[in-house]
Amino acid sequence: MEAFLDQFETLDNRQFEIAIKRLADDLSYGTDASPFVGSGVEYVQSRPYQPGDSVRSIDWHVTARTGKHFVKEFEAPKRMPAYIVVDTSASMMLSTTKHSKYFWAVHVAGGLALACLDRVSPVGVLTVGDRQLHMKPSLSKQQILQWLTKLRRYRFDEPTTLGRRLTELLPSLGSRTLIMVISDLHDPDALSVLKYAGQKHDCVVLQTRDPAEVAVRGVGFVRVGESETGKGTFGWGIHPVLDQDGLTQTLRRAGIDHMLLDTDQPIAHRLRDFFKSRGLLGKGAR
Repeated sequence: MEAFLDQFETLDNRQFEIAIKRLADDLSYGTDASPFVGSGVEYVQSRPYQPGDSVRSIDWHVTARTGKHFVKEFEAPKRMPAYIVVDTSASMMLSTTKHSKYFWAVHVAGGLALACLDRVSPVGVLTVGDRQLHMKPSLSKQQILQWLTKLRRYRFDEPTTLGRRLTELLPSLGSRTLIMVISDLHDPDALSVLKYAGQKHDCVVLQTRDPAEVAVRGVGFVRVGESETGKGTFGWGIHPVLDQDGLTQTLRRAGIDHMLLDTDQPIAHRLRDFFKSRGLLGKGAR
């Protein structure tokens, strides 16, 4: 059964759009380069001067060395496409604070998507629950907003399919892509796939976490079944997960930028500081 989250009901579509646009602006505030795409132009080579070439493009170092006029050639870097992968599984609804992990995941996804579009970087979205929501990289703001509207409706019986869905996605990526995963990482199959993805793509993992998951290590949603009917459902209990320090170290050794998004702490300025400190401001075309 699909339900409309109470946490979203206080925001109509216009208010929701304003909220994620504010987050997108905050991510880009005070930066000339984008956290998501390359900027400026890249030097390619120097060639002999030809009539009509701009004097401003003369390569004075080569000209002085050879005694002949050379000019620099540049090319604009390709914009790196981005994929935002959002966990829609039942464990994301855990909430002992005002807002659940899922609430923040949707808002952060929206902010990141609009920030990509502001920098003219195509962005795609993918959900990793039971629902097959997948939009290939596009520059359409309207498609992004339609996708986010669908995400504001939630099913309470979705298992996590992060590992499987990433495995299906990776072969379809024709060029280096920025993959931003927003998940609580409760899928035991996800880590190995993320490590593989980090070998070929720029990967960022934004791990959502509720305070209850800090207080009791290994606590969360687990899938259980009724003994008589065999019907599957989700319950609150203990499940085997990698300890947080080990998880963080494993991701960083794989070259994956990792940040904890604790639901009881401010989000926006921490996200901006994260993208700066992790060096993503310089990443783009390669």
